[in-house]
Amino acid sequence: MKKTEPTLRVRAMKHLARREYSRAELRAKLLPHAQLDEDLDALLDELAARNWLSDARVTELLVKQRRSRYGTQRIAHELRQKGIAENLIDEALPQLKETELESACEVWQKKFGVIPEDNKAKAKQMRFLQSRGFSTGVIFKVLQLAGSTELGEDC
Repeated sequence: MKKTEPTLRVRAMKHLARREYSRAELRAKLLPHAQLDEDLDALLDELAARNWLSDARVTELLVKQRRSRYGTQRIAHELRQKGIAENLIDEALPQLKETELESACEVWQKKFGVIPEDNKAKAKQMRFLQSRGFSTGVIFKVLQLAGSTELGEDC
């Protein structure tokens, strides 16, 4: 007996049951299995109309998950990679920027917790924070706050 291929709808529902996907991500996953692009777009439109597929929800979840470990630049980059529209990214950025210094301090404290002794150590700490997507201005503030208190307790 021949096993039948799951329909496009079944595949979409299986993906969405596991985690939230942006429209672009789900489209890319389903595209190899679609017969016609119109069928795929119609299915994605229906899923969005039923609120089973939401770029806004994906944006909100990603920001919530990443904000304590990554900077604004890194999160915005991840959202763009997922195909999130620029207007949704622009709406999320102000709330990220409000807490970016606090997040950078927590990341710095967890990783280093010690004021850099020389320029080499300072550069290493700066590179680490940059790789996490924190802006240069925030990084300088973190190191300044750490240097202005004993052993960086405030930062």
